[in-house]
Amino acid sequence: MLMEMKRKHNEEIMLKAKSGMAVLVLNILAILAGIAATVFGIMRLVDGDRMALGGVLVAAGALYTIIIGPLIFAGLKVVRPNEALVLTLFGRYFGTLRNEGFFWVNPFCTAVNPAAGEVNPATAAPVKTSLATIDISGINLGTGANKKISLKSMTLSNDRQKINDQMGNPIIIGTVVIWKVVNTAKAVFNVDNYKEFLSIQCDAALRNIVSLYPYDSVGSDNEKSLRGSSVEVVEKLKNEIQAKVEIAGLEILEARITHLSYAEEIASAMLQRQQASAVVDAKQAIVEGAVGMVEMALEKLNANGIVHLDEERKAAMVSNLLVVLCGSRDVQPVVNSGSLY
Repeated sequence: MLMEMKRKHNEEIMLKAKSGMAVLVLNILAILAGIAATVFGIMRLVDGDRMALGGVLVAAGALYTIIIGPLIFAGLKVVRPNEALVLTLFGRYFGTLRNEGFFWVNPFCTAVNPAAGEVNPATAAPVKTSLATIDISGINLGTGANKKISLKSMTLSNDRQKINDQMGNPIIIGTVVIWKVVNTAKAVFNVDNYKEFLSIQCDAALRNIVSLYPYDSVGSDNEKSLRGSSVEVVEKLKNEIQAKVEIAGLEILEARITHLSYAEEIASAMLQRQQASAVVDAKQAIVEGAVGMVEMALEKLNANGIVHLDEERKAAMVSNLLVVLCGSRDVQPVVNSGSLY
């Protein structure tokens, strides 16, 4: 029995409700008929004619007008596109309204949404709602708390976090996750609050993924890093979050890194290292280009027979050309009018 109840809570039951407009019209007509019956019964009682019939009409008309009619109105629900309403009947899962439209369900059914209490992001305090708000579209009367579950694609943007990468360097990273609810029964009954659950699981998965990669590749160019392999990192992040929130009936559509930088305490040191690495790479490229140009110049001189240089003159020419090509300042030419010997 326990396994059957657990399986039922994990499976979403598509509720087929009656047309709300038809029930609304019939109930209004029935209430008007009840009012008419009450008036007619009072008239019979006043006239003293058929007092038994008058008492029955008054009791039946008042009962329907005051109790039964308003109770039937409580079963009217409005569901907008990409919204769902999870209903319970006396504490047991009754079904989910997913289709958009105007419906009527058992008036004793209660809408459930544990994530209905929204939080003001500026003050981190619950948003107060008006007690005067009364709606028949799945909203608790008198509280104003919307019990509908949105099936739209939503965005979760957690605060930036300070996390140590694979090399132990503290970095600041921020992510955004696009998600939606695919199983309303799991979202409502398997976790306490599916929005808070998703936020916590995103933080935990982000810490696990960041600890597997360095901020930047130091040695081999094939080394995976947070900065150089962002596509692979976010795909792995998405898969890990999806595995964690499967129990809550959520689907992760996309994950992206919105901010990535070194922490403030090591940012200046890492900047100097990056600058030094850039200078070394630039010098290496300059030297490689200069050696190629010197080699080409010697080959041209020998091929065209312009001048014949011994090994000592070749060494002097190579030294001068490398100084000219690799120097960071303009070269001042020196003209030698005599012999080298």
